[in-house]
Amino acid sequence: MDFTQRLLDRTMELKTQVDLLDFTFDGYIYNPLDYAWQPHSEYLKRYVHKGAKAFFLGMNPGPFGMMQTGVPFGEVGFVKIWMGIEETVGKPSNEHPARPVLGFECKRSEVSGKRLWGLFSQEYDTPDEFFKNNSVFNYCPLGFLESGKTAKNFTPDKLRKDERTALEDVCDSYLRDVIGMIEPQVLIGVGKYAQAKLQSVNEDPSRLVISIIHPSPGNPQANNGWAEKTIAMLSNAGVWKCQH
Repeated sequence: MDFTQRLLDRTMELKTQVDLLDFTFDGYIYNPLDYAWQPHSEYLKRYVHKGAKAFFLGMNPGPFGMMQTGVPFGEVGFVKIWMGIEETVGKPSNEHPARPVLGFECKRSEVSGKRLWGLFSQEYDTPDEFFKNNSVFNYCPLGFLESGKTAKNFTPDKLRKDERTALEDVCDSYLRDVIGMIEPQVLIGVGKYAQAKLQSVNEDPSRLVISIIHPSPGNPQANNGWAEKTIAMLSNAGVWKCQH
């Protein structure tokens, strides 16, 4: 079985595993691997390659990013225009009225994704050039939204301990398997949580594990010169230059 088919099969297994988990979380849970499988699988087919040197990891889907497009940090404009992906997106089984899934018709911008893909698209002429030596994934495929009118994003690290542990066991296993398939040289957490997850599953002591500042507007460090800080962090680790 070739690399891409193994990756697709393993990701489908992850989709099933998280669907079988039980949560007492009083809110809405979106699984883009269910309703946005078409764009997600297209992303995996086109842009994830064995031997890519750098592996970037985010935490979980954002409401105007992967929850809409099925692509990690999937700000609609960059997925549609830069990556050239625009596939059919369905609906989650239980949808927050303030956070409808509109797929590629979503007009809201995912700031984290706009910053991350904006930086990469400035440095690389085409997505093929970027993805030749880079992979971008999320640790957890599920998006959690609080039930109030504001539909506040709820991160999985805040789940009840037993439920968080069950979810992390599934996500750790997938992450370990995907890293084993790609065999990157450097693991890069987009934020400290993702870095900790990479450190916990990394089985190669010679492999560098670092983090960059999470580009969320909710992170004060990201709202002033995020791109410059990120380039500096990657350059200091010897990652940025080696990718070209």
